[in-house]
Amino acid sequence: MPPPEARAQLRKADGLTQEEVAAVFGVTRVAFHRWETGAAKPRRRHLDAYIRLLNGWAAKHPEALQPEPARQAG
Repeated sequence: MPPPEARAQLRKADGLTQEEVAAVFGVTRVAFHRWETGAAKPRRRHLDAYIRLLNGWAAKHPEALQPEPARQAG
C-alpha cells in the first residue's frame, strides 16, 4: 500500500474527491479521510479493495508518486 502522503495524490490524479470514494466504499468522508492519512486502517472487508484501488491508481498515474519537483519539470 502506498504511504499516506501518496494516497491523496493518487486519488486527486484520478479526479476524485474523498466524498466520491467514501460513497463507493459505503463509509463516511471522515472515515475515508482517516484511511487516506493513515490515522486509521480500513476494516478487513474494505482493506483488500482499498489496496487494489490504490495499486490501480498507482499503475494508471505513476507521475503522481514522483517527488514534487519532478512532477513540475515534466
